[in-house]
Amino acid sequence: MNPHDTRDGAMTGVDPGRLDDQQLMKELETIHRTRHDTLLYGSNDALRAHNDRMAGLEGEWLRRNPSRPVAAGRTREGARERRSGEPATPDA
Repeated sequence: MNPHDTRDGAMTGVDPGRLDDQQLMKELETIHRTRHDTLLYGSNDALRAHNDRMAGLEGEWLRRNPSRPVAAGRTREGARERRSGEPATPDA
């Protein structure tokens, strides 16, 4: 059995639902790191595959983490109220 999914004969990666939490985070880190180059220099097919993969990985992460912390500065209201230089991430 092949653990990778395919689309039109091209490898699309392991189904995000089959990844453990550590593997999922590693995949997310990798896809976010490669996003800019794919957007700027990838073919339309590469960008489409990247979009699909990113959506699948992020969707799985959100499904597993429905109560994730949301920084006030990352909301519309919080962004309007945020002072210059104040971080937009949750306090640790």
